[in-house]
Amino acid sequence: MDLALALAAERDVDLVVANDPDADRCAAGVRFSDGWRMLRGDEVGVLLADWLLAKGIRGTYATTIVSSSMLAAIAAKHGVPFAETLTGFKWISRAAPDLAYGYEEALGYAVAPQLVRDKDGVSAALLLAELAATLAAKGSSIPQRLAELAAEYGLFSTRQLSWRVTDLSLIEKAMARLRANPPASLLDRPVQVHDLAPDNDVVTLRFDGGRAVVRPSGTEPKCKAYLEVVIPDASDLKAAEAKAIAELDELAGQLSAVLAF
Repeated sequence: MDLALALAAERDVDLVVANDPDADRCAAGVRFSDGWRMLRGDEVGVLLADWLLAKGIRGTYATTIVSSSMLAAIAAKHGVPFAETLTGFKWISRAAPDLAYGYEEALGYAVAPQLVRDKDGVSAALLLAELAATLAAKGSSIPQRLAELAAEYGLFSTRQLSWRVTDLSLIEKAMARLRANPPASLLDRPVQVHDLAPDNDVVTLRFDGGRAVVRPSGTEPKCKAYLEVVIPDASDLKAAEAKAIAELDELAGQLSAVLAF
């Protein structure tokens, strides 16, 4: 993506798309007012959901507990079922018999589960290209559509933190500390704790306007935290983005202090 975005900056293009070697994930980059950047998985996830709904695709729309909660808001407004699953496509693919769309923040998308009931980067790339072409034909763009969605639903901003360790017991101790003494508040707002133990080693800290989900990585010696803040009024997008960055910075600091790696 770095090389592709550098090339895109030299050319008059609308979209950069890349697949990983086995083509089950899809990355995208677009030009914003301050230059080209890669879209976050949650941004692509809501864009594709919004486009499928505009095309009249009904059924259950699903994502994971560590992905943006914006999909739930979009599904509710369109009157379609929503499902939230554990992390991983083995759960998303089983979210509902009538699954119409599923995504995870780690660049995985099932845009046609009736054809491929798993994450598939090829069909996701095709749908992204169709979206970009349709918007361009109307004089719009992907950044403009993201701004419109933020104005309609609020700005949902996400960030991931991770702590790599050489001693796996450090992760066990951090999760134990979190469970024994969870923060009473985050961003000066009361916290509700949702612990999925013993079946799943996941702790979610919810507060008004945001949440943090903490879990050990399933594939690496890391502890991960998935942060989200929601700015309801994004009519002034630049101001909303600045507020979201400040809140995510503060939330990251507070959570890092709690986990104490």
